[in-house]
Amino acid sequence: MDLSQALEVWWVLPVSVCIATIALALGISGALFFSPFFLLVVGLEPALAIGAGLMTELFGTGFGAFNYVRQRVVDFMTVRFLLAASIPAAVAGAYLANQIRPGVLQVILGITLFVLAVIVLYYGTLKGKPPTPVVPESRKMTIIKARDGNTYSYKTCRRYIGVTLSGIGGLLTGLVSVGLPEITTQQLTLRCDIPSRIAVATAIFVLTITVFFAAGVHALEAEPAWYVVVWSIPGVIIGAQIGPRVAGRIPTRIAERVIATLFLIIGILVIVMQIID
Repeated sequence: MDLSQALEVWWVLPVSVCIATIALALGISGALFFSPFFLLVVGLEPALAIGAGLMTELFGTGFGAFNYVRQRVVDFMTVRFLLAASIPAAVAGAYLANQIRPGVLQVILGITLFVLAVIVLYYGTLKGKPPTPVVPESRKMTIIKARDGNTYSYKTCRRYIGVTLSGIGGLLTGLVSVGLPEITTQQLTLRCDIPSRIAVATAIFVLTITVFFAAGVHALEAEPAWYVVVWSIPGVIIGAQIGPRVAGRIPTRIAERVIATLFLIIGILVIVMQIID
């Protein structure tokens, strides 16, 4: 790593703090912002921007996953099934990201962000409605006993659908660094009616392990942009301490609209910038 090159992008540190704070406060993946930021602002090639976004995200979600494990709110049985699909899919996606032409990869990233905006808005309209029964009464119960004394019980969901969705999310995460947590959290809460705390904790744990493998493939396929992540990783660690404190002050409905708007704007920008180039 060239020290002078790293010093030229010192401003990535404060920007990373802001991005991590916003992402954690809104409960979304930081890579949704980091990859476009590295691409459009820092000027990295698409594959390098996605790899840097995944490496940065790994540290941010790693802290979150560790805390959730300590709280004993991760559904490890569900994790096992989801990882069986997300890890190989993410590895394949990460490999493909370094084989696809940069321009095509940039368009894929933009389209994915646009689609995720629609998904967020759609799922937002479903919240508050009674969940559609997806399992018969004879299904066994899953019981999670948290460290704080709370007990969560729910019917074990049909996992083959979740595994398929996890594979799709894993492929997108390896390919364009986004998709897995958004898909996993929504399908666990709305399709399986898993309590939000358990669903988020499980999704974050799955994301952390999956991103570890995806980031590793990106690092092997191309030289990582160390001069950038040396600033973004500390920024994420700092933002991880601020975001959760802000999260409870943002109304859910407002947060969903802000997320969808940001996805739309960033997705359109990524595509337009490619067309202009």
